[in-house]
Amino acid sequence: MKVSVQSIHFNADKKLLGFIQKRVDKLDQFFDQIISGQVYLKLENTEDEANKITEIKLSVPGSLFFAKEQCKTFEEATDLAIESLRKQVDKHKTKIKAHVSNHKEVLAEEEEAF
Repeated sequence: MKVSVQSIHFNADKKLLGFIQKRVDKLDQFFDQIISGQVYLKLENTEDEANKITEIKLSVPGSLFFAKEQCKTFEEATDLAIESLRKQVDKHKTKIKAHVSNHKEVLAEEEEAF
């Protein structure tokens, strides 16, 4: 899967980029049809310690998944966003399987009618 990372208002180091790539690649274990991923890292100008935002978009055939998390570190925000995306991917996979199995049942009923 192709993953592009954009850091807004700062320059991300290679260690952070490697961490993000590794985490996003793990989503391939759950769903192998992921086309690409886009990660946006943002720094907010606030007094709050939790000023680091990670946004992740995943493209799959027919859908687009999105997760946004704000935490004290980019690693923590990335982990939470990946977990949210994993749940979305699991739900999408369940819907696809239900649709395919229902389609097979309908075809079988139509063949019996003839």
